[in-house]
Amino acid sequence: MSEQLLSQNQIQDQRQSAIAVDDVSFYWPSGATVLKHCSLSVQPGEFCMLLGNNGSGKSTLLRLLAGLLPQQLGSITTQGPVGFVFQNPDHQLVMPTVGADVAFGLVKEQLALSEVRQRVEEALSAVNLQHLQRRAIYALSGGQKQRVAIAGAIAQHCQILLLDEPTALLDPDSQIDLVQQVQTLVKNRGLTALWVTHRLAELDYCDRAFLLENGALSDQGDPQRLKQKLTTTSLVN
Repeated sequence: MSEQLLSQNQIQDQRQSAIAVDDVSFYWPSGATVLKHCSLSVQPGEFCMLLGNNGSGKSTLLRLLAGLLPQQLGSITTQGPVGFVFQNPDHQLVMPTVGADVAFGLVKEQLALSEVRQRVEEALSAVNLQHLQRRAIYALSGGQKQRVAIAGAIAQHCQILLLDEPTALLDPDSQIDLVQQVQTLVKNRGLTALWVTHRLAELDYCDRAFLLENGALSDQGDPQRLKQKLTTTSLVN
């Protein structure tokens, strides 16, 4: 009876989650296993981080959540529009200027020009880049480019942000600036974020964390406990 009640509670938690991953496995065409029976959930308004060594399956799971890879086994559900931020912002910034790039993602919505302008200005203001609206993309720093990518998701009214090691190419000061920016956006705008990282210092800014090892979820919960565990075992470089 208790096991049945636990199962029902888990199902209810999944239904209420902004992100729900249930028993997901994924294999490359070669047959190599990438993910093995992964289950996790992120609640609305949470800022969570996904950790693990290179090859543990972090980026693959994030791409499955974003619909960039086809689902194979298990189920994935997300509540609301999803925005994806790549490790290298040059892979997703396609227009010549900051404002034009943020507006580019709105083309499919066929909005009035006044609405596009309003959304672009609001999104750039949210990431403190409104003064750079006419700046050329090539003239931005790495951290500014990542904030433009995030602004693009905000302009499209995305409720979920998926960020794949967004600080990997940034200097230490810019790394902290970006994670603080996302933390503020999550809290002030009611967004949900899942951030892939291997930098233990970034755990200081999230609500919960998940640890992937060899394609399987091995631990989750309090980020400071996981930080201490990983510092002790040197699991994450």
